[in-house]
Amino acid sequence: MEPIRYVDILSEHYRSQGNPPYRWSIHDDAPLHRLDKPLRECTVSLLTSGGVSQCSMPAFDPNARNDHRLDPIPADASARDFQVHDNYYDHTDAESDINCIFPLERLRELADRGEIGHVAPRLWSGFMGRIYNRSKVMEESGPAFAKALQADNVDILLAAPS
Repeated sequence: MEPIRYVDILSEHYRSQGNPPYRWSIHDDAPLHRLDKPLRECTVSLLTSGGVSQCSMPAFDPNARNDHRLDPIPADASARDFQVHDNYYDHTDAESDINCIFPLERLRELADRGEIGHVAPRLWSGFMGRIYNRSKVMEESGPAFAKALQADNVDILLAAPS
């Protein structure tokens, strides 16, 4: 069986829409390191890119491109207080259980059981639009997000991409 050439197919799709060739990010020097404290002492936050917003916030544009919007979500937000707007995946299951794409209740359960130290005061939803302007992520959006995580004393960020 021939493997699916996902990158080639996606590149051709973007080219057919008039976009310049996509430059894939390659980070051979990612600064990974071991935790310097036990998981049960770590503060954990969460980021979804699945078009998830609280009902009191504007919905994400399901056709967005280069959307660097990043919504802070209080850690104690109700799991029933979300809407999903993204046209790149079937979010039927997420609409019936937001934990499929934004597992905030599962994260709180881990904290309640003492498996993680704390849930960070803010969880996050954003970077939802197909982002082609990598330099803005690397120079603006990413560093601003990192500062917000540092302000919340986050040790671990769980990413739940859509």
